[in-house]
Amino acid sequence: MNRKLILGLAAVSLSIVGLSGCASNAPAADTPAPAESSESASDAELAVADTTLGDIVVDGEGMTVYIFDKDTADSGKSVCSGDCLAAWPPVATTSESPTVDGVTGTIGTITRDDGSLQVTLNGLPLYLYAPDEAAGDVTGQGVGGVWWVVGPDGTKIDTAADSSGY
Repeated sequence: MNRKLILGLAAVSLSIVGLSGCASNAPAADTPAPAESSESASDAELAVADTTLGDIVVDGEGMTVYIFDKDTADSGKSVCSGDCLAAWPPVATTSESPTVDGVTGTIGTITRDDGSLQVTLNGLPLYLYAPDEAAGDVTGQGVGGVWWVVGPDGTKIDTAADSSGY
């Protein structure tokens, strides 16, 4: 599914996402500053970028990758489905061995209910956040107290982003 379609669906369904358990009614965290710099992801499906949260995992287009606290490592499945996927699309791949650049955690895949492959890091499914508009955006950090960026070694980064700028 292309990014424009995903963004369009996300805009229409963000209010529904709260009903799916993917977000909460808690106030949103401060909007973080954009990335200080972002490395080129080259041809890798996952790479590392330097952001206000430090080194984090990004997809091949430099978009921030997130993990979901409600997922269970090594369970072989994602609990984000239905309306949740409009805001949190999976990091998809066509290869059971995704290519990485700088990511040191264990990379794998799971097969989603629709038969597509989703990339995992240390056994946890990886997602994008539809409202992130540009490489280095980390606006999904801490959403609902359950969505987090991830470090190159697969460690959840659960600190707030520095919103004071560069």
